[in-house]
Amino acid sequence: MTCSILVGGAWGDEGKGKCITYLCDTDKPDIIARAGVGPNAGHSVEFNGEKYGLRLTPSGFVHTDAKLMIGAGVLVNPDVLFNEFENLKKYNVKERMCVDPRCAIISQEHMDRDVSSEHLAKKIGSTGSGCGPANSDRVLRTIKLAKDTPELEEYLTDVSLACNEAIDNGEEVFIEGSQGFALSLYYGTYPYVTSKDTTASTFAADVGVGPTKVDEVIDVFKAYISRVGEGPFPTEMTQEEAESKGLEEYGVVTGRRRRIGYFDMELAKESCRINGATQIALTCVDRLFDCARVQDYDELSPETKAFIEDIQTETGVPVTIISTGPDLKDTIDLRSELL
Repeated sequence: MTCSILVGGAWGDEGKGKCITYLCDTDKPDIIARAGVGPNAGHSVEFNGEKYGLRLTPSGFVHTDAKLMIGAGVLVNPDVLFNEFENLKKYNVKERMCVDPRCAIISQEHMDRDVSSEHLAKKIGSTGSGCGPANSDRVLRTIKLAKDTPELEEYLTDVSLACNEAIDNGEEVFIEGSQGFALSLYYGTYPYVTSKDTTASTFAADVGVGPTKVDEVIDVFKAYISRVGEGPFPTEMTQEEAESKGLEEYGVVTGRRRRIGYFDMELAKESCRINGATQIALTCVDRLFDCARVQDYDELSPETKAFIEDIQTETGVPVTIISTGPDLKDTIDLRSELL
């Protein structure tokens, strides 16, 4: 069995939710652990004809036999979490959820500081979810932790211990990272970044798993790139051009229109290098090429195959998952052939 980490390759919005849902539904891991910043990230999940927007619950919740965990490095807003418990009631998310007692808690005061900050709200383009101020207070060692939050008491679990014991027992652990590599506080387009590192190494630390325990790092890219908020975007196209290609998109958390650009090979190479990617998942291929709902690699057009093979050649990483639509079955899975 394996420990896998899934990361976003660019500025978020890469289609991680679809990939996570597919991988967890197919591979059926024993534990699905959420890493990353906190509820400032939104993942879209479509399953059995229904669509869900998630901010804290792991996107692999559709695999109902798995334990769901939120690692110590993740900021938790209890209101957001409890709202998702209600929305996902038929999947027994509440009964399966474990929160590390060392998670820091986002308060209303953090959100107020976020939206009232001229720098964060206007210049950086923060989501207003309170994550930046909360991480600031964590660094100052003044923030409240989950272990001191009564309403979370029944969910508290040592996530690091649980994940490591599962790995040592030969069970499968899947770690979900949020946002994207280019939003990393260290490696992203500073200062237009999120409030912590968003690479595979930090995601492993978020849930308390050491690097020697990680077997696979899956780097997710869209066939084109999008970005919400301010900051550099070398391959950006005009909104008119994006509309003409049918690539109009809006953020899950903010509802803001996403900026759209062409695939950035230099960014992809850097993302794969720093994340230590062992696989690439490529999403929304059907929105760039005529391959909607194709499930067989041989049925892709020569143009589509050339695009995929160029990515593999340039990054040195195999493209093992190709998404050709929103449904789980709209997926080409080449892992058995390429790994």
